[in-house]
Amino acid sequence: MHVALYARVSTTRQAENDLSIPDQLRQLHEWAKANGHLVIQEYVEPGASATDDKRPVFQQMITDAMIKPPAFEAIIIHSLSRFFRDGIQFGVYERKLDKNKIKVVSITQPTSDDAGGEMMRRIINLFDEHQSKENSKHVSRAMKENARQGFFNGSKPPFGYQAVATNKTGSRGRSKKKLEINEAEAGIVRLVYEYYLHGLEGRVMGFKEITKHLTEKGLLMRGSPWNTHKIHTLLSDTLYIGDYYFNVVDSKAGKKRPQEEWIKTAIPAIIDAASFEQVRARREARAPSKTPPRRVSSPTLLTGLLKCGICDHAMTLVTGKSGKYRYYKCTSRHSQGNHACTSGNLPMEKFDELVLDKLADQVFAPERLQEMMAALRKHIQSSKNGQQARINELNRQIKQIEKKQENMWQAIENGMPCDDTFHRRAQQFKAAREALFIELAGVRRDTSVPAVEYLKASQVDVFGKVLRQKLLAKGSPLAKSYLNILVDEIVIVDKSATIKGSYAALADTMQKIKKGNLNNQVPSFMPNWCARSDSNALPLGS
Repeated sequence: MHVALYARVSTTRQAENDLSIPDQLRQLHEWAKANGHLVIQEYVEPGASATDDKRPVFQQMITDAMIKPPAFEAIIIHSLSRFFRDGIQFGVYERKLDKNKIKVVSITQPTSDDAGGEMMRRIINLFDEHQSKENSKHVSRAMKENARQGFFNGSKPPFGYQAVATNKTGSRGRSKKKLEINEAEAGIVRLVYEYYLHGLEGRVMGFKEITKHLTEKGLLMRGSPWNTHKIHTLLSDTLYIGDYYFNVVDSKAGKKRPQEEWIKTAIPAIIDAASFEQVRARREARAPSKTPPRRVSSPTLLTGLLKCGICDHAMTLVTGKSGKYRYYKCTSRHSQGNHACTSGNLPMEKFDELVLDKLADQVFAPERLQEMMAALRKHIQSSKNGQQARINELNRQIKQIEKKQENMWQAIENGMPCDDTFHRRAQQFKAAREALFIELAGVRRDTSVPAVEYLKASQVDVFGKVLRQKLLAKGSPLAKSYLNILVDEIVIVDKSATIKGSYAALADTMQKIKKGNLNNQVPSFMPNWCARSDSNALPLGS
């Protein structure tokens, strides 16, 4: 017979380090020669599981086999598991080939062509499928435990990191690996965060602008140009603050697993948590589908600010009696029915007036404002030591990179060839040095004396009065503008409301009042002026 040979291993690592494929081919050729068959084609599949048919070489072999008339009469395999580990799929493809008069022959598990032989092949397939599932279960369990212990399971580390061998030995005598920061790539990561938060030369930068700028500067992603999807992933992945998770995606189902099945692996952080949170808030603020854009455009005072504290959904405006009555209502109750949440309706006009009155009388009362400004000054002072330590560390890293650059140029002068590897390393050092300088500028900017330092106690009292007047101006659009600037969220639970806002936004607003140029924009600050659980809790009454 004219025959084709099919050899396969499950992983690319096996293909690179194992002798399995050469040994399979040797035995297949010897068997074909001993039985007087002529081998006219070899199909070799390195690194593909036999649990499904998503194998390019396998599919090419099936396509070739279905040509009429076929080029070969049989497909020779080492064992049935090389062809398929799924009993149903094996039967489907065996019948498909049989219609074109092509046999599937195993040299180590020979079976007859009658009904008994077909049954034996099914039994062997079932055992192979069971063994595959058991192996997969044990491998998965081992990999999860490996991740829990802080080791890296993947082959390609995420951008900004490198996999470094440890002195801990794993399976087959290989050293286990951990993720460590790749300073050259981490510099680009920090650069992207700096651009997104602070822009470049006074220009605001979004995903597209950052993508274009990095590509023009030659700061590539491991040799490939950046795109907006990669930038979005880099700015949203928690691994950059040290929260790296394994077992997140079910590759077979093609979707994320429940969060309780994720395995957290401890890795060093490239970005501090505060910067990551600022980026997250800014991304949400810029998203047209999110709440913040509606805050400014909607005439309703509390649109985009109210949140149900029972089910964590937003609250929306609904009307009754043909628009005669207007209420704030939990969106889950509104869309799914009253059974979805136990929260009640809030009369809009009464609640708007109550929130403004309580803000003016309690939150922005003179003594409360003085407390908040004192707390902000204390926070600023406590952060300065950490910022100075970061400045010292950045200067040390810059000197270290400059020393490496100097060593490379000396090596060139001493006769080292200026090849592609040299150019790539030189580009990495250049990118890392530039990123460090930009981060250094950002840290120094953060250590500059903020506006709150220039606000005297007497000025805080005066500005508090101005704010209260603005908020209580009946029917004035300025009330909504100030509310959007000063309040991030109002959480409603039963008969109380907790208002969350930002010390820094409040201080910035005061400074703008002082200069007479308040911009009606929602700033992106961390919610931090509700540190005490009862500090901004307002009773709603009956």
